[in-house]
Order: sequence, then structure tokens, then C-alpha cells
Amino acid sequence: MNKSDLITLNAAAIWASEYTNKAVTISNISYLVQYALIDKVINNGVAYVSQSDLKKYYDKNKREINWKNKLGNDLNWKLSFDNLKESDTTKHVHRMHPYKGKFIPQLVEYFIDSHIDEFKKDIYFKENDIILDPFCGSGTTLVQANELGINAIGVDISEFNSMISNCKIREIDLINLENIINILTDKLECYIKPSLEFEYELNNKLIEFNEINFNILDYKKKVRDKKIDSNIYGKEKEDEFLIIYNDLIKKYNIKLHNDNNNSFIYKWFIPSIVDELNYINNLINNINDVKIKSILQVILSRTMRSCRATTHSDLGTLLKPVTSAYYCRKHYKICKPLFSIIKWWKKYSIDTIKRLYEFNSLRTNTHQLCITGDSRNIDIFNEVKISDNVFYNILKNKRINGIFTSPPYIGLIDYHEQHAYAYDLFSFNRNDNFEIGSLSKGTSLNAKKEYTEDISKVLLNAKKYMLDDYNIFIVANDKYNLYPEIAYKSNMKIVNTFKRPVLNRVEKDKAAYSEIIFHLKEL
Repeated sequence: MNKSDLITLNAAAIWASEYTNKAVTISNISYLVQYALIDKVINNGVAYVSQSDLKKYYDKNKREINWKNKLGNDLNWKLSFDNLKESDTTKHVHRMHPYKGKFIPQLVEYFIDSHIDEFKKDIYFKENDIILDPFCGSGTTLVQANELGINAIGVDISEFNSMISNCKIREIDLINLENIINILTDKLECYIKPSLEFEYELNNKLIEFNEINFNILDYKKKVRDKKIDSNIYGKEKEDEFLIIYNDLIKKYNIKLHNDNNNSFIYKWFIPSIVDELNYINNLINNINDVKIKSILQVILSRTMRSCRATTHSDLGTLLKPVTSAYYCRKHYKICKPLFSIIKWWKKYSIDTIKRLYEFNSLRTNTHQLCITGDSRNIDIFNEVKISDNVFYNILKNKRINGIFTSPPYIGLIDYHEQHAYAYDLFSFNRNDNFEIGSLSKGTSLNAKKEYTEDISKVLLNAKKYMLDDYNIFIVANDKYNLYPEIAYKSNMKIVNTFKRPVLNRVEKDKAAYSEIIFHLKEL
């Protein structure tokens, strides 16, 4: 490495910010070093990186030209929001719970706020308007509407999705919530105290083993440079540690499998985890305050998701239960399944409180509500009246100004199944059969026809509650060109389309990918 090419991490962050035209922090540079994406040199106790290496890295990540070559010059790169950090796109309550298939808040904000630019030439919604999201999901539209002083109604077929959405936008006594969390945490710690000795010894053995066998930076670099085959080396070390692991399992008489696996929980959670989940859930069920109870269920659900018996790299898409130590492709070392929920329960409790406080500082005095039901035929006014009579009176007098939503992408996700663990634990009703465009229905000719009919029914039903001069924005990946027919069947016209690149996808596929935002009005 050329010494004249070396710059400090601080200088690297400044240079990279100027080069990429977006905020790059020292932490971002440290991340590149930590994951062996660029090399680091220590000289007299000061860390340096190569500016040339840094340039090569960022050049490889300049995607706009490549993506336009693949997807077309009509790609609106402004809507990529590539200048944002992850902390911006997952701000405050938006990361209260994982959820597949949600759009980023800045996309909602772009279309419903009061700015105009060379692409968005009109203001479609203003303060105190009412927006509908008939596929509410985890409530992104509702939260952003609140931030902008706009009222919003969400509808979702999933009882769990409705709970997540309402937990994000409800006002709640956070001091009382913190006190209850502290009480529950103390009780949980007392409950699990007898089993902590096993976890303590296992963790110590694992740390010692990984320190000896996986010098992380050096190891990652050798893997990257193909000097080590991680599959072969990782399997060898996995086998070595399994001897230690199995001895400890015998020593402490730890049970690794439930007596039956006839439910999601019994299949995907180690018995000690199931025991703790049932214990804390029983405590939550005794809480009378519905709002606080729901927040606690969201925290517990998020905890559950992180405690499933699977590898770290397969958390997003479960493959098979893993109840033994394993070589982790994500962390480049030996990892183990979890035997207690306490770590994640504490972490997510603190994180949730923090996010709720952050959102409270931005909250406006407007109304948002998510109701559970089928958007094809739900009586929106009546359901709002049952839940919030004040909001109902506003709604009845003003009516709905329009829609911002993202319907399910046909044949992509089974929305109930992604939170199957929560449905099992909380005994929520499941409405899988009423999902539109679910993965289980596929993408056959009949499935596409059914999808077209169903989305049209949703739009036709929504029109009953909207003003005549409405604006509808639908975020879609319309690779089967179904939305022109959907608009026609809904007696609407597509007045504009916005084609945006989707840069930060949860899925492992990082290929060039875009989605369309359709702007619809009455025909």
C-alpha cells in the first residue's frame, strides 16, 4: 500500500462525503474496515486507509448509470433516496417491528407533503386532509401523515398488522409503560436465574474458541482474497466446537427439542425459550391497559423473532430449525442458538421506548387509526365510528381526500405467515384466505385475474368514502402490466407514473430493481 495514499478515518469520511455527495461518517468508514471491504493500516497508533481503495469501493457502488442502462432512462433517481442513511429510513417508530414489503417513509413523505419539484408538479394533500391506506401493513403512511399534520385511516386484513400500526401512532403514557417494563423484566430475570449458569459457561467457551480460531479482520481478508475456503475451514471449526457444546448440553441436562412440533412455536423455538415466552406473555395478559398491553406484545413479538432456532443468515427466510452451534456465514465465526429471551427483551424494550419518545417530539394533533378488515367491502365510516367517534365526525364532514398505498405484490409474500410466531403466542385470529395476491396463490393466469378483480374492488369500495376530486397513489411492481386494467375496472385513469429504483432491499438479491408509483384519478 502506497504511504502517500494513506488518509486518516476522519479525512476518509470527509473525502467520501464530498465524492459521493452524501453524508459519510467515521462510523461508515469503520464499517468498511470491520467487514474487510477496505484495508486498514496502523501507524504510530493511528488508523489509516487507502484513498485509492476507498475510491474503488465507492465507484463500484455508483449504481445510477448501470441501473439506467438496465432499467431504462425513465428511472427517476431522485426517488432512490440514495443520499439517506439507514437510520433515516428506519427513523423513530418505523423500526418498532420487522416487516417485509414496506416502503420507506421518505417515499410517502415525497408524495403527500407540500413541496413541488421538476417531477412532482402539484401539491396533492394539505394539512388536516384525510388519507386512506387500504393495505396499511405496518403503518408507514399513517405515521408520516401524522408528522405532516394529515389525518389518516388504515385498513389491513391482518389483526397483527393493525396492532403494529396502532402502536406506532397512539398516544400512550410512556412513564407508566417504562415502569411496567421494569417490573416485567425483574420478574423474568428472577424466573430464569437457575438456568444462567449454563449460558454463562457456554458463552465463555464460545468467546474463547472464536478468539483462538477466528481473528476476524485477518480471517475476513483471507476469505475475501480466497486464501481460505470459509466453507471447509468453518465446517472444521464447527465440528471442533460441537464437542464442547454437546458436553455442556449433557452436563446441564439441557433440552433442545419440544415434545411435539405441531405449531410454529414448538418447531422453531428451543424449549427454554418457549417456557420464557409463555411466562412473560401470561404476565402481559394480566395488564388491563389495552394500549400498553399492545406495545408489550409488539416488543415480545420482536423479541421472539430474534430468538428463533435458526442461523443468523436465515432469519429473514427460515430454512430449517438449528439447535446446535454452527459456523455463521454472516459473522465469520461460530455462533449458537439462544436459550433465553432476556437479552433481546431488554434491548427491544429500551429501543421501543426511545423510538416512541422520538416520535412524540414530532407528533401533530391529528387523527390516525388502523382498522382490521377486508378493504374490498369494509364499511370504513362505521368501523371508524366504533373505534374513534371524534375521528368519525371529522371524517363524515370532510370525507377522504385520497389514497397512498402499496398493495401486495402478486405472488410474493404470505403476510400472515411472516408473523406466524406472534399469531401462535397471542392466539390472534388469522385471515390468510382473505389475503390478496399472496405467495400461496401464485402468479398463474387465474391468480392474475383474481388479483386484478380484487384490487379493483378495493378501489371501488374506497371511492364510496372519498371526495370526487381524489388523488390515488399506488406503489407497485407491475411486471405483469395489470394496473391499466385495474384502473379501467375501477373507472379511473392513470394520469402519471413515477419509476423509482429500489436500492435497499431486504432480500439477498441485489440486482437492479424498480417499482412504479401510479397516480390515478376519476375517469
